[in-house]
Amino acid sequence: MVVGDGILTPAISVLSAAGGIKVNKPHVSSDVVVLVAVAILVGLFSLQRYGTDRVGWLFAPVVLLWFLLIGGIGMFNIWKYDRTILRAFSPVYIYRYFKRRGMDGWTSLGGVLLSITGTEALFADLAHFRVAAIQIAFTVFVFPCLLLAYSGQAAYLMSNMEHVHDVFYRSIPESIYWPVFLVATAAAIVASQATISATFSIIKQALAHGCFPRVKVVHTSKNFLGQIYVPDINWILMVLCIAVTAGFKNQSQIGNAYGTAVVVVMLVTTLLMILIMILVWRCHWVIALIFTGLSLIVECSYFSAVLFKVDQGGWVPLVIAAAFLIIMYVWHYGTVKRYEFELHSKVSMAWVLGLGPSLGLVRVPGIGLVYTELASGVPHIFSHFITNLPAIHSVVVFVCVKYLPVYTVPEEERYLVKRIGPKNFHMFRCVARYGYKDLHKKDDDFEKKLFDSIFLFVRLESMMEGCSDSDEYSLYGQQTEHSRDGLLIGTNGNATTSNGDMTFSSVDSIVPVRSPVRSNNTVRSSGQASNHTDSDEIEFLIRCRDAGVVHILGNTVIRARRESKFYKKIAVDYIYAFLRKICRENSVIFNVPHESLLNVGQIFYV
Repeated sequence: MVVGDGILTPAISVLSAAGGIKVNKPHVSSDVVVLVAVAILVGLFSLQRYGTDRVGWLFAPVVLLWFLLIGGIGMFNIWKYDRTILRAFSPVYIYRYFKRRGMDGWTSLGGVLLSITGTEALFADLAHFRVAAIQIAFTVFVFPCLLLAYSGQAAYLMSNMEHVHDVFYRSIPESIYWPVFLVATAAAIVASQATISATFSIIKQALAHGCFPRVKVVHTSKNFLGQIYVPDINWILMVLCIAVTAGFKNQSQIGNAYGTAVVVVMLVTTLLMILIMILVWRCHWVIALIFTGLSLIVECSYFSAVLFKVDQGGWVPLVIAAAFLIIMYVWHYGTVKRYEFELHSKVSMAWVLGLGPSLGLVRVPGIGLVYTELASGVPHIFSHFITNLPAIHSVVVFVCVKYLPVYTVPEEERYLVKRIGPKNFHMFRCVARYGYKDLHKKDDDFEKKLFDSIFLFVRLESMMEGCSDSDEYSLYGQQTEHSRDGLLIGTNGNATTSNGDMTFSSVDSIVPVRSPVRSNNTVRSSGQASNHTDSDEIEFLIRCRDAGVVHILGNTVIRARRESKFYKKIAVDYIYAFLRKICRENSVIFNVPHESLLNVGQIFYV
C-alpha cells in the first residue's frame, strides 16, 4: 500500500497543481492540464537519481511558505465571508451532519480523509529530522495552518456554492493568484518527493529482510543515511504514475484511490504498533488497549467509508498492493526454500576431515572466497565444487553476509571470524553483519577488512591455549562446554575474554562457553613458539592473497516437482524464475570482478 501511495500521491498532487491553470484560464482544455502534469512527473522522477541533498535546503522554505500562504488565505476568507464558520469546531455539528445526511454523510468521510493524507509517510522524515522536530512542527505549525485553510474554504463556499469542485483555487484572492499557484506547484513536488522517498525507504528495508527481489540501492547523500535512490522502483513508479494520471483524468477518482491507499496504510500501521507496544516497548496491556481502541475507532470509520469508493477508483491501490504482495510472497517463499535446502544439505565435518588437509585435491596458491547463506557448517555447494573440479585454493574462506533485524551494526562489530577444522586445513569462516538500514557498499574495502579480520583472528588465536581446532571439527557442529575453540572476533580486535568468558557461533545461535582461561588457568604466552607459528601462518596467508583471490558463488536453482499443484508450478517455475533472472546477481551485489568469479550451479526441487 505504501508503494501504491508512492504512485498516487505524485499523481493527485501534481494534477491538482496543474489544475490551477484551468481555473484561471477556462479556455484551456483538460488534455493540456494532463500533459502539463505528465511533464512535471517525468521531470520529477528523472531527477531522482541526483538525490535531494543539493536541493533539500529548498524544501523547508517552500513548505513553510506554503503553509503560511494557505493559513493566511484561510484567515482572510474567514474574515471576509463568514466568521461564524468557526462554530464548526463544535462536535455537535458532526452529530447533526450525520443525522441529516445519513448514509451519504457517512460515505463522504472517504473525501474528508484527503485532508489528513501525508501523515502516513512521516516515517520517511525520520531519516532527515529528529522525532521532536516533527512533533513540534506538526502540532504548532502544520495543524493550525490546515485548520485555518479548510475553515477559510468552508467560509468561501457559504457564499459561492457553485465553486465546490475547485474551491481551493477559487478562494485565492486574484492579486496573489499566480504566486500562490507557483508555490502550490512547488509544494506538490515536495509532497511527491516525500512519498517517493518513503517508497524507496520501505523497499530498502523489505530488501534487507529478504522480502523483496534484489534491486540496486544507491545512497545519494554522504550526510544523510536515509537519502537513497532505487532505480528500478523509480521507473516503475513513474510509468504507473503517468498511467494513473493520464488514464483517469478525473481527479475525484484518483482521490478515491488515494484515500483507500492512505487509510489501509494507517490501519495496518496501527495493528503493527500493537505488537511494537507489547513486545518491544513492554507497555502495559491497558495502555496498548486504549491506544488501539482510540485509533481503530477513527481509522475503521474512514475505512468503512472508502469501501463504498472501491468501484469509483478505490480498486487501483488494491490491485497495485496485490501485485506487489504476490511478488514479495513468491520471492520470500523461494528464498526461504533455497536457504532450507542449503541448511539441511550442508556437509558434515567428518566428511571434510576424511579428505585430509589437501581436501582430496591439489591445493593451488591463492584464496577462495566461497559465498554462502549459512552462518555455520560447510555448505553443500562446496562438496559439489570439490567433487567436480580437481583443485582447490590453499586457503578457503566461507563468507556469509547477513542482514540482522536491527537498525545498524557498528563497523567495529561487523565481522565475525572463526576457523573451520585444524590449522593445516587453512579454512575460515567470516560472517559480515549489516542492519536493515546499512548498505553493503560497492568498494574495495570489503576484501581488505575481511583479510584484516582473519589476520587479527590468527594473532589472537595464537595467544589462546588450545584454539587450534574448530568447534565444528570437534563434534560436527555440536558445541560442548569443553570445546576449546570457536573464537569469534570483531574488527576492533576485542575478544570477549575480559570476564573469563568468550562467545562463539553454534549451529543456531551465539552461546557462551567456559573460557580456557578459567578452566585451565593457563594461557599461551606470546613466546617464541607462539610468535613463530603466528608469523608463519600470517605470512602464508599474505602469500596466498598476493597469488590471487577467486570468488566462488553458488547458484541454486529451484524447480517445482512434477506432482506439484499448478499454482505452485506457476509461482516457482515462472514468477520466481523470472524475478531471479531480472534481479541483480550476487556477483554484482558483492562487486565481484568477472575475471575472479566462479559460479557453481545446482538444481533443487521443492
